[in-house]
Amino acid sequence: MEIKKELNGTSLTMFLSGRLDTVAAVDFEKELNASLDGVTALTLDCSALEYVASSGLRTFLMAQKRMNKQGSMTMRHVQEAVMEVLSMTGFDDLLSIEK
Repeated sequence: MEIKKELNGTSLTMFLSGRLDTVAAVDFEKELNASLDGVTALTLDCSALEYVASSGLRTFLMAQKRMNKQGSMTMRHVQEAVMEVLSMTGFDDLLSIEK
């Protein structure tokens, strides 16, 4: 998985591409922890994210919980395959997803 970041003041957009599997989730969580200090608006652009494993879902939930305390988090441009996983697991009710 590849992660690109764009910081604009206190707004951070992370562009996720590839597969968010068990190995990538560890790197993604480290990247989030290193990037969220002072951020009040986090956007996860998932237009190029092809797959998410349960460990990736856990990382999304961790990010959502942290951002609930310091601002907001939105996922956007979620691919159909990833949206299916979010819907089947009920994460579509837990996460803020722009359609």
